[in-house]
Amino acid sequence: MQNPKDTVGIVSTGMHLPEKYMTAAEIAEQSGLPEWVVREKLGIHKKYVAGADDHPNEMAVQAAKNCLAKTNIRPEEIDVVLCTTEEWKEYLLWTAGIHLAHEIGATNAWALDIHMRCCTTIAALKQAKDMILADPEINTVLIAGGYVVSKFINLKNARTSFLFNIGAGAGALLLRRNWPRNQVLGSHLMTDGSMSKHVIVPASGTVKHPTDTAVTNDEFSFDLVQPEAMKNRLNQVSMDNWLRCIDEALRKSGAKPDGTPYTRQDAGYLNMILVKPSAHRDMLHRLGLTEEQSVYLGHIGHIGEQDSILSIIEGEKQSRLKDGELMIMVGAGIGYVWGAACVHWGEVC
Repeated sequence: MQNPKDTVGIVSTGMHLPEKYMTAAEIAEQSGLPEWVVREKLGIHKKYVAGADDHPNEMAVQAAKNCLAKTNIRPEEIDVVLCTTEEWKEYLLWTAGIHLAHEIGATNAWALDIHMRCCTTIAALKQAKDMILADPEINTVLIAGGYVVSKFINLKNARTSFLFNIGAGAGALLLRRNWPRNQVLGSHLMTDGSMSKHVIVPASGTVKHPTDTAVTNDEFSFDLVQPEAMKNRLNQVSMDNWLRCIDEALRKSGAKPDGTPYTRQDAGYLNMILVKPSAHRDMLHRLGLTEEQSVYLGHIGHIGEQDSILSIIEGEKQSRLKDGELMIMVGAGIGYVWGAACVHWGEVC
């Protein structure tokens, strides 16, 4: 039976980035945008992209090994692998998580693939915590995945300029029951299906196959097929939905050690997926934080849901994520989905 005082903590994180990258100047040259627009408006200084031999789940394996190397926890102790490797992977109709678990030696784990675009890590964090607290036989969960969606970005398509920051890489995160540090608190997610078909790869599935002609016509790349509808709807609801998710995650986090509820004023570090700089600054302002209380990932690129893990790694590396702080994780994904999660970083109070 579950102990009502059980907690779930983040043990460690890992990452893997390909060697290949694009600079702001290269993106500007290929897209036709001025370089200052790429840097200042889109927020891209550099982004890692996939080379011919950079396969998403193999990068996830490397990130998972990097994560485990920082701990004394053996792969055999992992009970579940939640694989966040994106749908574009080594093979279609393939459960990448099973392969990932095998490659790292997680011989006692079962695995599944989960997808919620750039909000998947937050969803996986909630799922992992809920599984651990619901099942006394699940104590250790690995979240890991790889991402090579950079191959689907057509820099000549101005309609998708908001996707120009998309790159490639992998991340991993290990959670454990009653780990004495980095307690995972509340989380909340919400969706708006009215935008589910606004951003798609037109020729990529059963509706339209990626024939040679379709590929030649750039239909095997992301496209914003309903620009005005998405722009109007997204601008109308996005920030409010993010803030609602944050407030609900704070509410679900319970009480602080002094018995008072968590509020936005308790935020100490913003872990946000890579969005345009103005939106990032807006969120910092709404949470009462400074730019030194977050890491803007414009020097890495948008690695989808892996941003949530890379922000932890970069935040610690740059001494911006500190023990005793409340980290608020914020994500969103095309479809459309928004999510937030709260983590008390450092020793459990």
